[in-house]
Amino acid sequence: MSAKVICVTNQKGGVGKTTTAVNLCYYLAKDKFRTLLVDFDPQGNATSGLGIEKNNESLKTTMTEVILGTASMPEAIIKTNYKNFDLAPTTPELANAEIEITSMDKKFVRLRDAIRQVAENYDYIVIDLPPSLSLLTVNGMIASDYLLLPVQTEFYALEGVAQLLESMKLVMKQANPKLRLLGVVATMYDKRTSLSAQVLAEIKKYFKNLTFKTTIPRNVRLAEAPSHGVPVGAYDKFSKGAKAYKEFTREVEERTK
Repeated sequence: MSAKVICVTNQKGGVGKTTTAVNLCYYLAKDKFRTLLVDFDPQGNATSGLGIEKNNESLKTTMTEVILGTASMPEAIIKTNYKNFDLAPTTPELANAEIEITSMDKKFVRLRDAIRQVAENYDYIVIDLPPSLSLLTVNGMIASDYLLLPVQTEFYALEGVAQLLESMKLVMKQANPKLRLLGVVATMYDKRTSLSAQVLAEIKKYFKNLTFKTTIPRNVRLAEAPSHGVPVGAYDKFSKGAKAYKEFTREVEERTK
């Protein structure tokens, strides 16, 4: 059985994309699914959010080498501190690699080919993509079965989403017909403000039953966890943020059965 591959993306930054990728993986692993998180964003926030120094000398092999073809995917994978949870780390050098691969063969399918090397070893592979419609993002979409879209419940939330969905349609038409939208998760939800409620209503109107029932709240613990290099469930499992991601993960499991 090959892994289910989910890419997490939104071309807007700061919407809780990496937080969603890291915590989804953490709870999938807790539920005994063999899980791999692929950090494919040159900012490397998923890597540092799991307590791994991006300028660490021991990080010999990262997604940069994998995508350039100088290393294989299995060589890049490291274990995290959590059972069933592995990471393919990245460093800011990935941004330079993106420029390099533009002139290489198979520039759109390099990530897909890399993931195929390890797909048999996992139940879920989650790819954290950069907040842009770049060559890396297209690689991620082509490599995935599902696209997961975190949307912040704030002003301008849906701006750019239409463009992202257009890109997704193009990828489906030309390179990956099996890709589908897994759903939209509302992040940074503040039930005390009418704006959050309005934006959530707008998301539901636009995406209907593709909107996840669980909303991810604005939560101090959720914001603090990455600076300690741990998922929120390991930082404070009783926090609102941890409970929300746990419920959200169950919904993802249900939708990918």
